[in-house]
This record gives sequence, C-alpha cells and structure tokens, in this order.
Amino acid sequence: MSAMNLILERTEQVPYFTDIRLMLDALGVCAADYDWYISDIETNYYGTDFHSEDQWICGQQLSDFLQNNDVQFIWAVFSAVPTGHRSAVEEVPYVEGNPNYWKGTEPMPQLAGALFEIACWDSSATIFIGLPAEMEASLIRAYPETRPLIGAR
Repeated sequence: MSAMNLILERTEQVPYFTDIRLMLDALGVCAADYDWYISDIETNYYGTDFHSEDQWICGQQLSDFLQNNDVQFIWAVFSAVPTGHRSAVEEVPYVEGNPNYWKGTEPMPQLAGALFEIACWDSSATIFIGLPAEMEASLIRAYPETRPLIGAR
C-alpha cells in the first residue's frame, strides 16, 4: 500500500480536470484490468452510453466509454476493485463535501475491497487514494506537479 495519497491541481499540464482517461494513462493503468464502482457523479456527458447514478461498471466497458468520449468528470469517485470481486456497497463513496480528504491524516479507499480510489474534485483537482508505489511513481513522472494530499488545503 502507498505511503501517501496524492493530489494533482494547479497545473497547466492537463487541458481540464478531471479527464479520467489521462489520469489512468499517467498511472500506467488499463481500466479493463479492474471492475469499477463509480459514485457521486457529476459530468459534462449527456449521451446514452453512461449515466450519472452510482454504478458498478466492468473495466472494458469503462475503457471503451473513455476511449470513445471526451468527458470531464466534475465530481466523482472511481473505486477500483479486482475483476469479479464486486461486493455489496454498504456506504457509498463520495467526494463532494467529504472532510476525510482534508483532515491531515491519510484516508483509505472508501469502498470496502477497493485497491485504490481516484476522486474528481469540483473540476479543479484529482485526488489519488491508496495507490501502489509503482502507480505513484508513474503519476509523478507524468505530472511532476503532483504532491502529497496531506497539507494540500
């Protein structure tokens, strides 16, 4: 498990926050390698291939959606779980108004069984929770302005 959680904000390196396709690429992650629970969703997408209700989505479906659509996630929590290990969602992960990101302690992924979490924060930041060391290093190489979440606010 990662030693710290990270945030990417105040950068000119991304065209807008949060482009999940770019964030997954920066992490060196293929969406199809996981199942995803996506919650607390607000987006600029208004088509029929994706809806804003909290949902489980298979990795290949998420990958196809991201490759075929230019989507900005304003608010959302993407919880990655091992493929085929979807569990009952007791408490829905949320980002908007969630004080746990700013308490000064390292939060854990909110969804039980999640390997890591990517949170889209109000079109202005992307928060990474529970990244393995290799994903952390890949993200920092891609976006050197990435910094520890603790002390960010």
